Amino acid sequence: MIMNRKYLYPILVALVTIGLYYLNDYVDEKTEDYPSINKEEVVGATNKDFGNMLPSSNGEIVEHAYYTLSYREEYEQAEWVAYELLEKHLTKDQHKRPYFIEDRDVKTKSADWRNYKKSGYDRGHLCPAGDRKFTYDAFHETFLTSNISPQNHDFNAGLWNSLEQKVRYWAGRYDDVYVITGGILKNGLKTIGDERVAVPEEFYKIVFDKRGDDYRAIAFIMPNGKTSGSFYNYMVSIDDIEQKTGIDFFSELPDTIENELERNDDVKSWWK
Repeated sequence: MIMNRKYLYPILVALVTIGLYYLNDYVDEKTEDYPSINKEEVVGATNKDFGNMLPSSNGEIVEHAYYTLSYREEYEQAEWVAYELLEKHLTKDQHKRPYFIEDRDVKTKSADWRNYKKSGYDRGHLCPAGDRKFTYDAFHETFLTSNISPQNHDFNAGLWNSLEQKVRYWAGRYDDVYVITGGILKNGLKTIGDERVAVPEEFYKIVFDKRGDDYRAIAFIMPNGKTSGSFYNYMVSIDDIEQKTGIDFFSELPDTIENELERNDDVKSWWK
């Protein structure tokens, strides 16, 4: 009897651990609501003034109701997420925080959120939840794991967060901006989790504005770590981002406008 008790505790621990693992699966796959948004019913969510501004894709393009992304299976994340941000989106509505869940619209399904557990990295939103507070469905959609990337906490909560807030300020000032953002994906990156989610060393963000025939954009590349100073110190040209990512931005614009837009890294051109 004593011998049985000696082995009973480890067996119980193992059974509880296995049970919790499958319970997590159940919560993720069965219990947690999946964002069920009829895209055709999303009226007024965007102005559609930007036309077909999607960048080129090296992966699978997935169109959600409130943002579009290009998923790179080999890196288990999006190479870009693109969305329109309107002044009317800038609400302070408070919503219950959803679970992170796999994106079922990605053919291979996006990476499981468990890859991030004990990795030392935040599950960093690409389309920020703060940009999508105007309805619960829009907010919920940002918690699909196709919309997250491993981010250093000091980066995620530091200058990158300040830049995200500034983008919201620009959306309020100019009423309507178009945002493209992602990690710079390349071979040899560190990975986390069983699915080997790549950890970008740098992240980029492009903010585009159109007023009639006037086009302007501002772009940034920031290292995925602790930074100081101003995010303006990390301003680059769109050409710089294209060179690092292999992505072609704004190819639908006339060549003369596209070339001028992409080589410019002067902040004054954004503020004029």
